[in-house]
Amino acid sequence: MQERIWASLLLLLLLLPPPLCGGPPDSGRQELEPERGPLQPFDLLYASGVAAYYNGDYEQAVRDLESALLSHRRLREVRTRCARHCAVRRPLVPPGAGPGAELPFFRALLERARCYRSCESQRLGGPASRHRVSEDVRSDFQRRVPYNYLQRAYIKLNQLQKAVEAAHTFFMANPEHMEMQQNIENYRMMAGVEEFQLIDREAKPHLESYSAGVKHYEADDFELAIKYFEQALQEYFSEDVECRTLCEGPQRFEEYEYLGHKGGLYETISDHYMQVLVCQHECVRELATRPGRLSPIENFLPLHYDYLQFAYYRGKCFYNEEFVVETFLIVAFHTWPLLKLMLCGEGLERSPPEHLGFFGEYVKALECAKAYLLFHPDDEDVQDNVDYYESLLDDSIDPESIEAREDLIMFVKRHKLESELIKSAAEGLGFSYTEPNYWIRYGGRQDENRVPSGVNIEGAEVHGLSMGKKSSPKIDRDLREGGPLLYENITFVYNSEQLNGTQRVLLDNVLSEEQCRELHSVASGIMLVGDGYRGKTSPHTPNEKFEGATVLKALKFGYEGRVPLKSARLFYDISEKARKIVESYFMLNSTLYFSYTHLVCRTALSGQQDRRNDLSHPIHADNCLLDPEANECWKEPPAYTFRDYSALLYMNDDFEGGEFIFTEMDAKTVTASIKPKCGRMISFSSGGENPHGVKAVTKGQRCAVALWFTLNPLYRELERIKADEVIAILDQEQQGKHELNINPKDEL
Repeated sequence: MQERIWASLLLLLLLLPPPLCGGPPDSGRQELEPERGPLQPFDLLYASGVAAYYNGDYEQAVRDLESALLSHRRLREVRTRCARHCAVRRPLVPPGAGPGAELPFFRALLERARCYRSCESQRLGGPASRHRVSEDVRSDFQRRVPYNYLQRAYIKLNQLQKAVEAAHTFFMANPEHMEMQQNIENYRMMAGVEEFQLIDREAKPHLESYSAGVKHYEADDFELAIKYFEQALQEYFSEDVECRTLCEGPQRFEEYEYLGHKGGLYETISDHYMQVLVCQHECVRELATRPGRLSPIENFLPLHYDYLQFAYYRGKCFYNEEFVVETFLIVAFHTWPLLKLMLCGEGLERSPPEHLGFFGEYVKALECAKAYLLFHPDDEDVQDNVDYYESLLDDSIDPESIEAREDLIMFVKRHKLESELIKSAAEGLGFSYTEPNYWIRYGGRQDENRVPSGVNIEGAEVHGLSMGKKSSPKIDRDLREGGPLLYENITFVYNSEQLNGTQRVLLDNVLSEEQCRELHSVASGIMLVGDGYRGKTSPHTPNEKFEGATVLKALKFGYEGRVPLKSARLFYDISEKARKIVESYFMLNSTLYFSYTHLVCRTALSGQQDRRNDLSHPIHADNCLLDPEANECWKEPPAYTFRDYSALLYMNDDFEGGEFIFTEMDAKTVTASIKPKCGRMISFSSGGENPHGVKAVTKGQRCAVALWFTLNPLYRELERIKADEVIAILDQEQQGKHELNINPKDEL
């Protein structure tokens, strides 16, 4: 077992790519100069900036926070550069045979460590230990928290554009932060323009280039698509080097405190190296994950080559680097004289392959198709495309001589070797490891061009090309509506089509006027400020007060006599009525459970309503993180991903503003607006198909029962389960049945 691990390790070292920008060759002892004095630790600058912010010294806060971000960025650069520099100056020499064979390896290891420490100290202008920071500070920088302080400080200094940049940078990594989304909208209104030039100061170049490539591909601008996809690949491999380098820093061990652990030499080295190797192996996931997301873009790296094979096929080829011909004009050799006359007149005598770039583009398309097959060797669609591209090559070109790109071959080979080494170590050293599926097959281009466009279907059949495309995830349930409303007097108002959306319904008379008054009365006796939002008085907007209460709290207050028990029971009963209506109308095949039940009121604060341009509740979706910039809704934590349906049951209309609105995914284009009134209920599915929000309440108090439901019983509302038990006991008491001898107060 030990020999297998060492052999795999040595082969892995040989496969490591050469540094992209290493230091000078080991010819002499050239020293590295520190750059512009000692680098100040970013945690100290960060603490100073936050302190200045809370002291009202916004200019100092901006200086220190910007310096902290610069120091953090510079520290990463130094560590990356020193790792590359020392990889060149102090290569790890594989051990030889015979006694003491391991000594050259450990000598090289010690030399590498000494080089790295010396390099860091010189470039940082002092010991690297000054830059060790706490996990809290590290987490703040990872979540871009300094930009939150920066945007507030910049707005105090009336530097609107810089405030917008900082706010947008923070929001990109925290898309669930509704307050920041509202801040950006407020800044837009302050500037009096429709669109800012939104800049993400921490944007990853490879992700930006990839997105640009997809955009141009979908616009059929294949020349620019090729440019950006090729650029994205270069940036990806550069980012991969940095990611792997930063993995070589200190590691956190799950089973023990590293410095206090007294393991043996080989055990300690193996433990630490495995932590590093797993981290490096996970870089493919890290580089495929957008800021603020937990899930990576599926099939991310292979998709570059999938897009490129078609872009090269469908793109432009050049005559004399000027004259452009669409590549779908597949020219038979005997038609060349006519085409030559059309393109060039009489003065051209050379053969087409030397002057026209058809075959060069086919070669690149073939390279990219074969690159894709390195990840998915059994993909029949791409296998068929490889055969087709080969059939288009000139007879002078040997298809077998065209292979996937060398840098990708080495990348995939190293990735597989790492996987084997980690699995072998897990077996030999006794820790658990499961290899993730890094290249999920159903992540694919969402178009019909599994065959190069411009080839007609008949021609495709002749050449045996597949017209299929990679499957995308299926909807997890059938979407239906129009079921019975179950109760008399309920009035149907609008369905999904009339509300310009999917899985939406608007109903009236779900509550009577008397029930609305009774609920409104009990609300004033049980609600707490900031309930459900950790006591924050104004969790969504500083211009309104937010109050709320749960069903269980209402029953508790009713049992204690602080509100009428009948009124508390009404809250429970009408929420159950709403659940049954939603389950029936949307014709669900399984039981709908409560996920959360909340009686909420929003009150306009006097003196703060002049020229309001914010929302009472910013645009959002109930089970995913709405990303208007990407036109996506990411179904991942911290979103309540288990929610399936939502409903709002309104209690009053004696206020101004407060309209409920649906929007498009851009969070701007309103598709429907609903004015609340007593007994009105809006219900809808909770996903990204239904972004919604609440317009500002500018006068009075707006109250409603907010309901969220799930089809998964594992996510049933615990307070609701307890409330069900209390109601059952109260019903038995009313019937005079005391056999269980249970005090309902015990349940509360």
